[in-house]
Amino acid sequence: MRLVIRNARRLDVEKMEFVEDGPLVAEDGRIAGIGENAPIGAADLEIDAKGSFMLPGFIDAHVHFRLATLDFARLQRWSEVEYGIVMARLAKETLQRGFTTVRDIGGDVEGLMRAIKAGMAEGPRIFRAGRMLSQTGGHGDAESGPRPVPTCACEMRHTAFGIVADGPDAVRKAARHNLRDGSDFLKIHVSGGVASPADPLESIQYTAAEITAACEEARHRQTYVAAHAYSAESITMAVENGVHTIEHSNMIDAGAAAAVARHGAVMVPTLSTYEAMDLLGRKMGFPAANLAKNSKVLEAGLKSLEIARDAKVTLGFGTDLIGESQARQRREFAIRAEVETPKEILRSLYVVNAKLCKLEGQIGTLTPGAAADIVLTKVNPLENIAALGADDAIEGVIQAGRPVS
Repeated sequence: MRLVIRNARRLDVEKMEFVEDGPLVAEDGRIAGIGENAPIGAADLEIDAKGSFMLPGFIDAHVHFRLATLDFARLQRWSEVEYGIVMARLAKETLQRGFTTVRDIGGDVEGLMRAIKAGMAEGPRIFRAGRMLSQTGGHGDAESGPRPVPTCACEMRHTAFGIVADGPDAVRKAARHNLRDGSDFLKIHVSGGVASPADPLESIQYTAAEITAACEEARHRQTYVAAHAYSAESITMAVENGVHTIEHSNMIDAGAAAAVARHGAVMVPTLSTYEAMDLLGRKMGFPAANLAKNSKVLEAGLKSLEIARDAKVTLGFGTDLIGESQARQRREFAIRAEVETPKEILRSLYVVNAKLCKLEGQIGTLTPGAAADIVLTKVNPLENIAALGADDAIEGVIQAGRPVS
């Protein structure tokens, strides 16, 4: 398919400014040329953008399609058919919001990816961690109810969400299993979490030896480890033992931020999810203990951004919205805008996230050879990036050269 877009103001991500440099031509899903260098000719589809702003497709570096509802009791009961139906809907809605690439950071999404590739479902390009790795009683230990005492230290359990693995050898085995099954990177938990029932936020999870084992296996496959971490101690322990991305980081302090920067690691804030849980949690039956944990990280969110910026930490862009709350995905722009400039947010979205997905030059840019993933909007994000969150902000989404319905 050959697509031509005329009269758009294109975002030059390298310069971080809008340019009017002639038509964009896409062929077979990739940008073939722009302006004078564009191979103008007959088009299968021609779009007159009428002065709209043309952005690369959005990239979300922290999603969970497998966590398909905020009603966690239902998650325990659903069949794979029910999961498939809801996950396919969430994927399509994500694409319609302009997110053409996502980094799925925990849960089995193999079937969803195959369905998208085969054209059976619509959704973004997915860069995935596969099942999350967790210690017994950690944030990724998702099974409810009583469980038998393990018969040996090496015994592992798993669900569609994660693998419970204790000790360096078990963590190594779980990491190798995920990588064998096609995970693009690995995800571990090194602190407590909001949604899990049994672990305090401040709890430290995994040891240096366990973290090192996962990071070594990732490095051997030329990839990296992401770590769920809230507390300063868990963040520092993670980056000092090889973790590349720290997810959330709401309770970071100056010392931990300095450690992240010193090790060249990346912090991926996910602030919209705490606002969403605060608004929707009670309606969905969240226990009081979980709501209390959420309030703590919600309050700390913006301060964590300020601490990270002062330490010159590289920031990605993520949302971590679950199930019904994923509709608030573009709300992250407005929250981040309370602390950061539009250019800083767009660099996180396009430059840092493209590197995290190992697709530099292919996504997050509107240049020849890149994927023809495009968002057309009436909003100038360099002037008012928060306005991208409005329901009517997006005029059109194009994925691989084809308009999204």
